[in-house]
Amino acid sequence: MKKGKFIVTELEKAQQGYLYDAKNDKELLELKLKCADLCYEFNNCKPSDIEQQQKLIKKIVGETKDTFAITPPFRCDYGFNISIGKEFYSNYNCTILDCAKVTFGDYVLVAPDCVFSTAGHAIDPERRKAGIEIALPITIKDNVWIGANVTVLSGVTIGENSIIGAGSVVTKDIPSNVIAVGNPCKVLRPLTDKDKEKYPEYKE
Repeated sequence: MKKGKFIVTELEKAQQGYLYDAKNDKELLELKLKCADLCYEFNNCKPSDIEQQQKLIKKIVGETKDTFAITPPFRCDYGFNISIGKEFYSNYNCTILDCAKVTFGDYVLVAPDCVFSTAGHAIDPERRKAGIEIALPITIKDNVWIGANVTVLSGVTIGENSIIGAGSVVTKDIPSNVIAVGNPCKVLRPLTDKDKEKYPEYKE
């Protein structure tokens, strides 16, 4: 505190949705480096050493529940802004740019090569050149399935039970109980009871 005023850090600016200096702030650079080292350690674990993988992910990610699985390689900016629910599963090569909060609900499935990016650069070219960024939270609600090679951009919420088709770029909120696809991602149709009959079920 100085002269009766609070000193707001660049990290606090980022978490509150204000423009912040991502390029030159010592605290942010140190936090990113610490997270990068942990991600490197996680990604180089033996595939069979599940216990060590779990220990490292719990050091990286801000909040986890009882059961979850993340298949390496996995990368994120800070880690402490990420919250994952129970039975969360992420396949190979998930990238989370968690400059703001990224929240995954319970039973979320993430296919390979997906990106969740809360980060955006300043639109003004001079600020952008100076390394000024903006970050907005991402929320993935319960029981969402994210298809392969999907990008979810800053400020997006995906409603519960919805499916995002492979290759989609999600730029706006997606409601609950729908299938959505495309670039930009748009609702294709609602989920219906007929979807329960889509695939054959083995019966003796």
